[in-house]
Amino acid sequence: MPTYTSRARFRRDVAKLTREQHQQFTAALALFIADLSAMEAGDEDWFRDGLVSKLHGTPSLYELRWAQDGRATFAFGDQRRPGRQHIHWHRCGTHDILP
Repeated sequence: MPTYTSRARFRRDVAKLTREQHQQFTAALALFIADLSAMEAGDEDWFRDGLVSKLHGTPSLYELRWAQDGRATFAFGDQRRPGRQHIHWHRCGTHDILP
């Protein structure tokens, strides 16, 4: 199971999501975690199509797409537990959050 940390701004962003947005984010997050777990086990080498992409113009930021206009940005961090991915969450919301 991957580990994570989050910025205060990410936590505030999530708290502002509507009920529907929160449900969409939670559903995508379950897929995200399943894919990370599969990568840790050596069963997969990347996320399922359309779930995660690299943000252009940023050296280390990615986005988790949880709706047509829903994104959560993150970076991979140093492992906190051997063999486990570590995710650092930055922002969550609509396209307005993108850098």
